[in-house]
Amino acid sequence: MELSALVVKIRVKAEYREQFLEQMWADAIGSEKNEPGCLMFNIVRDNADPNVLHLFEVYQDDEAVEAHKKAPHFLKWRETTKGWLAAPLEITRCTTVYPAAGAWRKRPVALAELEPLDNDFPDVDEGLLPLDDIGLDPK
Repeated sequence: MELSALVVKIRVKAEYREQFLEQMWADAIGSEKNEPGCLMFNIVRDNADPNVLHLFEVYQDDEAVEAHKKAPHFLKWRETTKGWLAAPLEITRCTTVYPAAGAWRKRPVALAELEPLDNDFPDVDEGLLPLDDIGLDPK
């Protein structure tokens, strides 16, 4: 069994970036919380351009992807943010390779209570094992 995934590149107009992020958080949380077929919904910001976001979404199958597009939180996100995009969405449909499909579990919505614009994140190395401690040499 293979899982369906989406990689989405989003270019946001600078003047709408903060509002867009709030709406994006609402869609991501709604996806993980209310869609049984959505296993994971990640949002990352591009280091080269703060107005570019990338999404990585993992679904049980293509039917779950289609259900996502009909979900109330997605429809609200699409309607609310349509004038905030600087370019059309770049959507790539993918199939997961690793971990194996049987290893995936639905991720709980553990961070829903955090403020989406709280950028006071811990130091990158805090709580992580150095690569050489797990047998990977970054050099």
